[in-house]
Amino acid sequence: QVQLVESGGGLVQAGGSLRLSCAASGRTFNSDTLAWFRQAPGKEREFVTRISWSGLSTYADSVKDRFTISRDNAKNTVYLQMNSLKPEDTAVYTCAARRKNTVSYEYWGQGTQVTVSS
Repeated sequence: QVQLVESGGGLVQAGGSLRLSCAASGRTFNSDTLAWFRQAPGKEREFVTRISWSGLSTYADSVKDRFTISRDNAKNTVYLQMNSLKPEDTAVYTCAARRKNTVSYEYWGQGTQVTVSS
C-alpha cells in the first residue's frame, strides 16, 4: 500500500510561519520528484514547489523567497517550510510524487488545511 500523508497544517496569523510534512510509505521515493500543490475554494489547483531526486528545487513566483522545500530520503519525507505567510496562502496543501521516468504525478496525499488570518 503506497501512501503519502501530510501533516502540520493549521491556523496562523499573517506574517507567521508553518512547517508541513509529507511522509511516504509503501516504497522508496529516493528517485522521485516530490512536489507540493495547493487549492483554495473555488480556484484551480496550483503548483507550489517541487524538488527533484538530485535535490534541485523549483518554486512558483507567488511563494519564492518565502517557502522552502526539502527532503529527507532516510525518512521518506518531504517538508515545506512556509514563512511570511499571507492570507492568500490559505488553501488545502497536498504533496505528490512522480517517478523519475514518468511525466505525471502518480501518488497524491489527502491534503492538509492551511489558514492564514489577517
